[in-house]
Amino acid sequence: MAIPGDGVTIYHNPACGTSRNVLAFLRKAGIEPTVIEYLQTPPDRSILTGLIDQMGTPVREVVRSKEALHAELGLDAPGTGDETLIEAMLAHPILINRPIVVSPWGVKLCRPSETVLDLLPPELAEKAKADAL
Repeated sequence: MAIPGDGVTIYHNPACGTSRNVLAFLRKAGIEPTVIEYLQTPPDRSILTGLIDQMGTPVREVVRSKEALHAELGLDAPGTGDETLIEAMLAHPILINRPIVVSPWGVKLCRPSETVLDLLPPELAEKAKADAL
């Protein structure tokens, strides 16, 4: 039986294998998270910057550099500042790296997929790992 998400949210792209795997780990742990398909419902500035702050991750790591748009916009240029990167992610949500998981136990960009286990209490992480085998 799945427990309610209790504050667990995944910023999800169903076309992304890593994002699908993280969602599966959460469900195997018995958590039914709030799923935000961020390409359809992009975060606003306060949510995006709040997530970045909570992760404690440099802005550059939250930008999906594998997207062709990243190079097209010149975001790989030396000296590109955080504000430019944030503006690009707000204008083009495909540039937001995924999945980002928010839980009572922390906020992380969950790449690789197994990183999500760090956001779960030990008993739920073990359940997710056992069910994955």
